[in-house]
Amino acid sequence: MPEVTTDVDAAVRVLRAGGLVGLPTETVYGLAAHARNPEAVRRVFAVKGRPPTHPLIVHLPDASHVGRWAAEIPAALASLADALWPGPLTVVMRAAAEVPAEVTGGRDTVAVRVPAHPLALEVLRRLDDGLAAPSANRFGEVSPTTAAHVVADLGDDVDLVLDGGPCLVGVESTIIDLSGETPEVLRTGAVTVEELSSLLGTGVTLWSGEGEARAPGMLASHYAPHATVYMLDDAAASTEIATGLPGEGSIAVLAGTTTELDQVRSGLAGLAHRLVDLEPVGGPEGFAHDLYDRLRQADRLKCTAVVVVAPPPQGVGAAVRDRLARASSGN
Repeated sequence: MPEVTTDVDAAVRVLRAGGLVGLPTETVYGLAAHARNPEAVRRVFAVKGRPPTHPLIVHLPDASHVGRWAAEIPAALASLADALWPGPLTVVMRAAAEVPAEVTGGRDTVAVRVPAHPLALEVLRRLDDGLAAPSANRFGEVSPTTAAHVVADLGDDVDLVLDGGPCLVGVESTIIDLSGETPEVLRTGAVTVEELSSLLGTGVTLWSGEGEARAPGMLASHYAPHATVYMLDDAAASTEIATGLPGEGSIAVLAGTTTELDQVRSGLAGLAHRLVDLEPVGGPEGFAHDLYDRLRQADRLKCTAVVVVAPPPQGVGAAVRDRLARASSGN
């Protein structure tokens, strides 16, 4: 098993030597490699089983580093960086010529962000360069939000795990594309479309879901546990899916409140002997913080299905619903 530590110096040594580090951020844990090292970045793809055409996010120590990665810095970036960095926002821009193709997936754009986690920032500052750091899990599966998740998912395929405690946000960053004429949100997260529109003073579009994946998290199927996920808009809708649930195995139930859990139990009364209540997560922020941990719990309990009462589509609730929709896309 990899070393699990809080030693920033040890993490920097591994990264400088071309190794891989499980890196805590405020969103999820990343599988970090020195972004200037093509061989190390290729190893990230191999460990994750990630398609080499799927771009990575470059994590930076501060906004002053953007010029080392972008061919040109959009005027809109200043407003976003001043207000939201460090934080859960990724910005896509035209890539500088020297950015390794392994990082961009062969595209002419690069995605960058400044994470808001003290250990991640200290590593980046000491390295004084960028880290390519997709989520530290196998491609398409549930993202890790603790160091233990990283170890469980990747084992010896990662050289060291820097333990920064549970992630504060719990879902991946918002991604906005500033490489075109109109700002476009490619992935929702804790930073909302409304916030971005307000900061930019202009309309921001939300990716329609059509066309190729230009950034992480844009594939139709993603963030999925082994159990089959069923997302409900409200607890009363549980009666409508009763006949479509797997014919055997335990069924986990996840909701914001105990009242919603009780409503789902009522709707699935004929399956009561198979239902397993997962601890309620509270409002949208609690849902985001605990979602991946609860999905992992359902897998540990060997449930064949997870029925989730989704939060309202406001704020980070929209990001939670996005992740659930992708996790349940095969249903």
